[in-house]
Amino acid sequence: MTDPLLDHARRYADAHVDPAGVAATPVAGMAILRETAPTMLQFAVSKPLVALVLQGSKRVTMGNRSFDFGAGESLLITTDVPTVSQITTASKVLPYYSIVFELDPVIIGDLVDQIGPVPFEADRPVRVDPTETEIADAALRLVRLIDRPAALAVLGEQLRRELHYWLLAGRHGGAIRALGVTDSHAQRIARAVALLRDHYAEPVRVEALAAAAGMSLSAFHVHFRAITSLTPLQFQKQLRLIEARRRMLAQGEAISDAAYGVGYESVPQFTREYGRMFGQPPARDIRRARAGGMMGGGLGGFLRD
Repeated sequence: MTDPLLDHARRYADAHVDPAGVAATPVAGMAILRETAPTMLQFAVSKPLVALVLQGSKRVTMGNRSFDFGAGESLLITTDVPTVSQITTASKVLPYYSIVFELDPVIIGDLVDQIGPVPFEADRPVRVDPTETEIADAALRLVRLIDRPAALAVLGEQLRRELHYWLLAGRHGGAIRALGVTDSHAQRIARAVALLRDHYAEPVRVEALAAAAGMSLSAFHVHFRAITSLTPLQFQKQLRLIEARRRMLAQGEAISDAAYGVGYESVPQFTREYGRMFGQPPARDIRRARAGGMMGGGLGGFLRD
């Protein structure tokens, strides 16, 4: 028995996929991803999103936790976090397919106002669970519209809203709810993360980040670590290293130029920290990545799930 969601996603992705394996759609915040072979490690800073895997499998690592998931399962990311991902099962006969939806805090906030309180969950920014039936059904109806622009213009936002509703009503509604609640810890930390992303190459005082979040220094440290799994300095270091890798891969920058461009004052220090994060020195890593045809992730990249 065929899976209608996989069938519709496959037809669209096969016709529209770009060299990076991404098939952009006219639906705001939605893309369909396709790979015909296992990939190398991909490094990126992911926005809040849900990814429905339809075929194949993938591994995503955040901090010291790894998540393996495949067809029939969904990845949920509820805050901007650095991730390492790798498609582990894919072939020309059975490619990897997934649908990625970026979560919209405006829609979430409006729904929270209507449906009332949803119990909060303990902070955990990355989760993997079986895809719930209501979410798959809403996704199918939305995917069916992407080649029907007249219908999409009338029904698209309604279906995006329905998809967010079922996510809120599901097992992780509490974690998603925080994205739409004004002045929640998640929103406060998001302001600090935005400051770090905008000024990753500059020295940033933790006191300034705490002030952006509207928290005391001690509370800020606790909530930042709980929501992102990293300290602010670790977060900034990963931002710098991911962006440096992107510059070397995509723009061909020299190692020293990339190091200084993202805020390092010492190339040897950059090389040591790069090796700890990516598993090998910059020159060797970039040669290997180019041989594999990978262009690299970045600070604004769409998670290739």
